[in-house]
Amino acid sequence: MSSGTRSDMHDTILDSITEGVFTVDVNWRITSFNRAAEEITGIPRERAIGQPCRDIFRADICERECTLQQTIATGSPIIGRAVKILDAAGNRKPISISTAILRDRRGDIVGGVETFRDLTMIEHLRRQIERDYCCEDILSCSHRMRQLFDILPAIAETSSTVLIEGETGTGKELFARAIHNVSPRKKKPFVAVNCGALPDSLLESELFGYRAGAFTDARKDKPGRVAAAEGGTLFLDEVGDVSAALQVRLLRFLQERVYEPLGSTQPVGADVRMIAATNKNLTALVESRQFRDDLYYRINVVRLEIPPLRERMEDLPLLIDHFIARFNALQNKEVTGVSDDVLSCLMSHHYPGNVRELENIIERAFVLCRSGQIEPRHLADFPPCTSLTGIPAAGRLQQLEAAFLMNALRRNNWNRLETARQLGMHKTTLFRKIRALGLTIPRRRGTSAG
Repeated sequence: MSSGTRSDMHDTILDSITEGVFTVDVNWRITSFNRAAEEITGIPRERAIGQPCRDIFRADICERECTLQQTIATGSPIIGRAVKILDAAGNRKPISISTAILRDRRGDIVGGVETFRDLTMIEHLRRQIERDYCCEDILSCSHRMRQLFDILPAIAETSSTVLIEGETGTGKELFARAIHNVSPRKKKPFVAVNCGALPDSLLESELFGYRAGAFTDARKDKPGRVAAAEGGTLFLDEVGDVSAALQVRLLRFLQERVYEPLGSTQPVGADVRMIAATNKNLTALVESRQFRDDLYYRINVVRLEIPPLRERMEDLPLLIDHFIARFNALQNKEVTGVSDDVLSCLMSHHYPGNVRELENIIERAFVLCRSGQIEPRHLADFPPCTSLTGIPAAGRLQQLEAAFLMNALRRNNWNRLETARQLGMHKTTLFRKIRALGLTIPRRRGTSAG
């Protein structure tokens, strides 16, 4: 076979590959450039051949940390690194690149090869998903969360006091900020106070401020958080930890919208909307006389209950992608996602710390994982998923689907008809999946199986 025939065959093979491929010699000049590379970059092959690769790619890593140079220097291939290039039209385009060394028959290095794929559509879909499932800074596709998203604008239009209940780490402050940000008060301050972080004496002065001479070190007047939130929103987190004495002052403030700074006898008016949050059962605290019932009724005008993460596991993939994108930007890394094994592990976890715990798990994984997928070895201090070990990939996917369906059924009080409606599938499809996965559905009291 002649050299010309071999070259034509080589080009034909490269052009049949859907990913962009180019090769360089030891001087970093491009020696081949396939059709997909032309389409992604917008640069014709004739213009690219013989040019330094950095002049053609114009990637954000070309000058400081070229992947091909790293591969040739270390002998280790790089797989799936996310970068951005400038195409022929000057548009910044996201791509994923992989590199390897080219050697001749004697084993000497003669250059390198880089494959790349266009991530523009993936990025577009990711942004579309975030737009569709995002309310301010809250991300969810859960039916229960979407119901909360739907009523937030109506709540925000009023000045009514709001009580947000939910476990630690569910995002209660995010909901409070979302209400403020879409309200008529959005141009005024949002001031947050953690009632559980300060002793009672300090919390009172922190909220209402003090006058000079109110106590030994009070040399001049200091306005409190209520004054700082004038015209805006005051967010009282962990309001269930407030002492009985301070509950009385809060009750007066909510009733009359006036307060007295420490050391003052003159009431001060305040135009402030209050949003309170707690991870405790305030109804139980009222029944045990640990929380004033009159204050409870004052703050419980509008009540939002944030579901824990374990009751909306359908949000897990969305949240994982969101945290990976955030930490990639913060830490300048190229983590592309999580493996099936890791997703199985994360789906089997109970999440007592809710979304905040998931965020910490992903952040810890970033310590050990610089690029590519997060694997089980990157889950530092994570409980081993013994129940999933040795299960084939198909079995893992079945467990994920079973976990999703059980969560949806539990959310609907085991009503299969309502669950099918929420999931957007026909009831017979759901029944068939339940049978195929071997799920046992509790019978609801007083009803036949729905």
